[in-house]
Amino acid sequence: MGRKPLPGSGIEPADRILIDKMNRFVLTPLAEQDLNEIWGYIGDDSVEAANNVLSKIEAAIYRLAEHPGLGHLREDLADRRHRFYLVYSYLIVFRSGTDPLQIIRVLHAARDVQTILGLTAEEAEREQ
Repeated sequence: MGRKPLPGSGIEPADRILIDKMNRFVLTPLAEQDLNEIWGYIGDDSVEAANNVLSKIEAAIYRLAEHPGLGHLREDLADRRHRFYLVYSYLIVFRSGTDPLQIIRVLHAARDVQTILGLTAEEAEREQ
């Protein structure tokens, strides 16, 4: 799915989240790509719905930056460096011990998150 600017703005969907004046978090390029793809996928059906989902994810990212302990460890999916926070059907994958908070990916929960993050089951067992 190609990246689409927000209608009438010329701004990529993830770019509005990137504008964090207080440097509380940083999106990796993959997380930025994920957000743009999420917006594009949902926006094919409804721009309003796409904007709503992105707004909820954005609010969650700001909340996580203020309170990174809100996320959950998922040792079945990734090592202890990664935490997860669910918004609708999307997992925000982040590293809570970083300053600013590092948003690694934003992935649909039905995807093979472990494989996408590049962690095998054996590596996950060694991390425990």
